Amino acid sequence: MTAIPGLGSTRLASPDLLRSVFRRHAAGVAVITASGESGPVGFTATSLSSVSAEPPMLSFGIGTGASSWPVLSRATHVGIHILGEHQEALAATFARSGADRFGAPTAWRDGPQGVPVLDDVLAWLVCRVVARVPAGDHRIVLAEVVLGDPEGAGRPLLYHQGRFTALRD
Repeated sequence: MTAIPGLGSTRLASPDLLRSVFRRHAAGVAVITASGESGPVGFTATSLSSVSAEPPMLSFGIGTGASSWPVLSRATHVGIHILGEHQEALAATFARSGADRFGAPTAWRDGPQGVPVLDDVLAWLVCRVVARVPAGDHRIVLAEVVLGDPEGAGRPLLYHQGRFTALRD
């Protein structure tokens, strides 16, 4: 740690600094899915962000070393799933390397544009990929909303301090 005079425990930029700061940032939890030649792929994301209302567009980040990246790098459409607080196990499954993400107990179906759609989520969208922007060891995927369902029941799952959690009243 390099202290900067007058700024307490200020540290210079590093991957560890970024991780430490973002552990303090509560984020909603989503699962991103796509369909590939060898079957469906998906991963847990906390980087989901609304980009534009007109046209309706969103973004998310994915590491180029992620197991889902080869399919996402070519996919024309993706599924975006907002998870509920009852879906911590599902979020953990899609975050775990080497997991059978679409095997039981994951409930899903083939959706529009062949995109895997997860059951029992708070909301889901099918989006058309419009760009993949290089950003360090990641790509920022920009996707335009095609259709979706915002009517799932429950409260959102959050990620904070390195673990899944729920809203408090």
